[in-house]
Amino acid sequence: MIAKAALLEAIAGKNRGLLATEQDKKAILVTIANLEDFNPTPRPLEASDLLDGNWRLLYTTSKALLNLDRFPLCKLGEIYQCIRVQTNSVYNIAEIYGLPLLEGIVSVAAKFEPVSERRVQVKFERSIIGLQRLISYKSSTTFIQQIEAGQKFTAVDFPLNSNEQQGWLDITYLDSDLRIGRGNEGSVFVLAKA
Repeated sequence: MIAKAALLEAIAGKNRGLLATEQDKKAILVTIANLEDFNPTPRPLEASDLLDGNWRLLYTTSKALLNLDRFPLCKLGEIYQCIRVQTNSVYNIAEIYGLPLLEGIVSVAAKFEPVSERRVQVKFERSIIGLQRLISYKSSTTFIQQIEAGQKFTAVDFPLNSNEQQGWLDITYLDSDLRIGRGNEGSVFVLAKA
């Protein structure tokens, strides 16, 4: 599909948005809107086989995520959003790199509830911030298995008040390997199946 190739080309080399200029951002948003017009899955929440799984962030306008790269001596590594449709769970995981042995993880676990054909209400329940080596982080999949098993970590690991920490996300494009979402704070997310 031409629109999909155009988007992937537009975001290539932009380091998830960290290297995008204001002009780049405007052009990318137009390219995203063009692809959304060709969404092959108009009711993405009914396509659990496509939605379920681990997704890697390719591009975002989310200042909250991009600002993770602003800490001294730290660089933002991969960012994952892992969706478990069967339990209505979503896990956001950002890998942080910097000084040797000080690689970190910033993670939030949440529950989602469908409120329309393409919108979910998200309630954040738990935040985990720590060093990868202290929590034995190997991959997003094993980390999620540890969370789902109820493991407590040697980290800043605390519950969030889901009544205060919530938002919504519209899934505006979904195919077998690409997903676009738009959040309640005006942020756009482009993710690839990991």
